[in-house]
Amino acid sequence: MFTTRADTVFGVTFIAIAPEHEILEGLPLSEEVHQYIERSLRISEIERTSREREKTGVFTGLYAVHPFTGERIPIYVCDYVLATYGTGIVMGVPAHDQRDFEFAKKYGLPIKVVIKPVDSELSEPLDKAYEEYGVMIESGKFTGLTSEEGISAVADELKAMGLGGREVQFHLRDWLVSRQRYWGAPIPMIHCPRCGVVPVPEEELPVKLPEVVDYAPKGKSPLESVPEFINTKCPRCGGDAKRDPDTMDTFVDSSWYQLRYTDPHNDNEIFDPKIAKRWMPIDQYIGGIEHATGHLIYFRFITKVLYDAGISPVNEPALRLFTQGMILNEDGKVMSSSRGTAVPVRPLVQRVGADVARVGVLFLGPPEKEGIWSERVVEGARRFLDRVYRIVTENTDIITENVPANDSILLRRINYTIKKVTEDIEDFHYNTAIAALMELVNEFYKSGKDETLGYGLYTLVKLIAPFAPYLAEELWHRIGGEGSIFHASWPQYDPGKVYLPEIEIPVQVDGKLRVRLQVPFDVTEDDIRKMALEHPKIRQHIMGKQVKRIIVVPKKLINIVTK
Repeated sequence: MFTTRADTVFGVTFIAIAPEHEILEGLPLSEEVHQYIERSLRISEIERTSREREKTGVFTGLYAVHPFTGERIPIYVCDYVLATYGTGIVMGVPAHDQRDFEFAKKYGLPIKVVIKPVDSELSEPLDKAYEEYGVMIESGKFTGLTSEEGISAVADELKAMGLGGREVQFHLRDWLVSRQRYWGAPIPMIHCPRCGVVPVPEEELPVKLPEVVDYAPKGKSPLESVPEFINTKCPRCGGDAKRDPDTMDTFVDSSWYQLRYTDPHNDNEIFDPKIAKRWMPIDQYIGGIEHATGHLIYFRFITKVLYDAGISPVNEPALRLFTQGMILNEDGKVMSSSRGTAVPVRPLVQRVGADVARVGVLFLGPPEKEGIWSERVVEGARRFLDRVYRIVTENTDIITENVPANDSILLRRINYTIKKVTEDIEDFHYNTAIAALMELVNEFYKSGKDETLGYGLYTLVKLIAPFAPYLAEELWHRIGGEGSIFHASWPQYDPGKVYLPEIEIPVQVDGKLRVRLQVPFDVTEDDIRKMALEHPKIRQHIMGKQVKRIIVVPKKLINIVTK
């Protein structure tokens, strides 16, 4: 059995085996199970692993024994598990894997929470799986460890017990050529019974696809049914030969577009290396996570091939990669235009305005994670922008670009917000940047009408521009800004006058929350350990016990493990 999350082992409530797994051949299975396996194998791997498809399975009547608790764990054959992933057998942890969660809900299996957030509690029953790292709970002697520590500790324990250990598994599957039959670039090879596989001569390239009327699946390539394409002469011996009937995936077709874009009108060569060197590599590549084992394989591979051939000036196509998450509806399902579950953009913008829609989407959560779409997000964005508009337009008489000479708390908050928004934008953390702006606006409403507020509002208009460009442009002109706000300089902050807010650190003893400490943002780990151990409530709970270790998750959590 394979898992990347050994820290969740105490939450296992079922075992899932891929229907094509060879281990099933030697097990006493019912006719119902055999029929399920046959049905599952008729479905493509892509469809079986789709997030949108309902997860199905069948109970084998067999059980496994949990290595730590001795519990009997039911074994299922599940179509969403692939034999090519890990060992083809996975542990079902419904509380901490969304696919397992959906499966457990459907088949009435237990859902055991064994990981909780580092600084809060999970409310049960869960409405979806908690998949993030956190702190282990209800996990025997591992309780209180962070997920990172737990993964290592559980693996070490299993190895010592002779029941498991660490192993590297690669989830890299080059299916792009083998799955393609017509839509793609023909493979420029000729199969000759005398000479073997012979390349198409350079002067005959590119090989172009013929018009094919019928390309429905028939167990062979549609190109084999086009004699004028498939039948040819061997370029080496001149005898009868056949072209390669397969084609490459369209991901391969698009694998070098970034280089061609630098010199798109060049009729003499693929691109001028001098021109490509000016533009390449790409500073920032943004794409869906589904590209990781698809387009991006060839995106990098072809660039490296061209570099080795002395054609490309770079051997890496991009400097930074960012993969964005999917948008889900309130039921946790992927929003899709093809399924009619997407929110059309035009009606939304017409109803609430472009800025409200934009801020709402950006405020959903970390863009690398899945985001839950809700009308409440739109309403929150509308209220925020209304407050921005109101406080700026009601104070135009005091707004100034001049930095106050004082060292007030409000000025420090303004500097802190400039710093945070700037850094968050660089890191794609738009949701936390907007949250910081909301907090600053709250402070503005509490403050007096003075030069610091005037400077803060001037700065605010600039800071909201990337998120609410139309509102920012209007307010910029309202406060007397020259030209477009997008030609104005970005706000700068004084590092010596940055507000460091206090943060709340939960302190646990053996995984159970005992107290919350209010500490300075820049508190050191040594100081926070000392503060925790000296707190009266903590001293009460560790009295008579030996402190085995103190786990500190910076700025998030302290967990004192006793013996």
